[in-house]
Amino acid sequence: MSVAVHQWPSIADIAAQVADGSVTARENVEKALQLIAETNEEYNCIIATTEKRALNRADSIDADIADGKPAGKLAGVPFIAKDNYLAFGAETTAGSNILKGFTAPYQSTVIERLEAEGAICVAKANLDAFAHGGSTENSDFGVTKNPHDISRVPGGSSGGSAAAMALGLTPFTLGSDTGGSIRQPASFCGVVGFKPSYGRTSRSGVVAMASSTDVMGPLTSTIADSELVMSVIAGDDPLDSTTMTSEFTVQEQATLKGKTVGVIKEYFASGLDAGVRTQVEEAIDRMKAAGATIKEVSLPTLDAALAVYYIVVPAELSSNLARHDGQRFEFSAKDASSLEESYTKTRSHGFGAEAKRRIMIGTHVLSSGYYDAYYRKAQLVRAKIIKEFAEAFESVDMLVGPVAPTTAFKIGENEDPLSMYLQDVMTVGVSLAGLPAISLPCGMSSSLPVGLQVIGKYGDDAGVLAFSRACEELEGAA
Repeated sequence: MSVAVHQWPSIADIAAQVADGSVTARENVEKALQLIAETNEEYNCIIATTEKRALNRADSIDADIADGKPAGKLAGVPFIAKDNYLAFGAETTAGSNILKGFTAPYQSTVIERLEAEGAICVAKANLDAFAHGGSTENSDFGVTKNPHDISRVPGGSSGGSAAAMALGLTPFTLGSDTGGSIRQPASFCGVVGFKPSYGRTSRSGVVAMASSTDVMGPLTSTIADSELVMSVIAGDDPLDSTTMTSEFTVQEQATLKGKTVGVIKEYFASGLDAGVRTQVEEAIDRMKAAGATIKEVSLPTLDAALAVYYIVVPAELSSNLARHDGQRFEFSAKDASSLEESYTKTRSHGFGAEAKRRIMIGTHVLSSGYYDAYYRKAQLVRAKIIKEFAEAFESVDMLVGPVAPTTAFKIGENEDPLSMYLQDVMTVGVSLAGLPAISLPCGMSSSLPVGLQVIGKYGDDAGVLAFSRACEELEGAA
């Protein structure tokens, strides 16, 4: 890395320090804001700060603690939210010109729950516009750079959140994962990125991409920090009818002994970078040495997952983006002489090339004469992918493999849309099935981080995190 990375204490320790008065919430917020000011010009991982509101919240928390009031399990812990989360104190743009000037009328459920426990949002992170991309090159606010090599991308779409986490700007950040947008940038930046089961966290108050796969989750430096954040943000939400009613409870026991681990055969086919393969295989060998049983598992329909994803997801996002028409949000063409012209000019200037591409794909596959040929068939194949995952978990406890076929690629290297979409090949199947999965740092290849992907059965979020905590201990001893 070309810049010193700040090392925060664990989230639990920060909250304990604030609660006992040894460190104030204001000191933590001022530190985070200073780190952002020192690094953002070079890395461009932050779109805006919420400085005024964050400092006011910090002072309020410090005053409550001085009065002997409950501090909350995240008291005085600063964090950064991806800029598709609605949050007070700054605009919410989703990385797109079409939302410039939009201030949230309410906050996302996830941020409300974090604030209820004393956490403080200090900034909004850069992202591919509307979360469309795997590199953060599609942001209308400029490209974010990878802290390990500024000539390379941080991944996407949560690239700003991953880069901020790698730089240590705050103890945790928030991302969203529709087809790999937490896991892939976490892998590229060398941090922990957890994608919960679909419905484990609320989508309410987050700018929608694809409603059947969007999931909110944390990026952290350790599994324990991810577990603590998840214990706050997970849970049923009346504002999101897809949320689970079952509770999330951290599993105390973290062991690999006696676990059966399935290695996904299709993830090790041709096209996998040799350095990535080596690091992931060495991580698997460490699991075996620690007492896990390793077996190869084949999920043959995964080969079709990328094609299915790029039919289903554009179809959903073309519908979700229809609301951005220049009439209801801030950005609107000023020189239009009719409503139709206002729609056309607003969307032409406001949406970037990738958003337009995905809108056109989605509208096409839903149109008369093509719905059955594309969208309906894709949903049938999606059902088969879900079934194959479920059958695999009848004989294994966890599935593992790489997160991405390569390490972080150079900025501008994948200008062709198809080559960019192929970066998602190892993450989209998990998203289509709604499963919990994590990117866990497992080594370096040519000075760039590699992530191990751990996948669990639907609803077993706590199990994935506990298993990953045991793997993390092995990595620390390696």
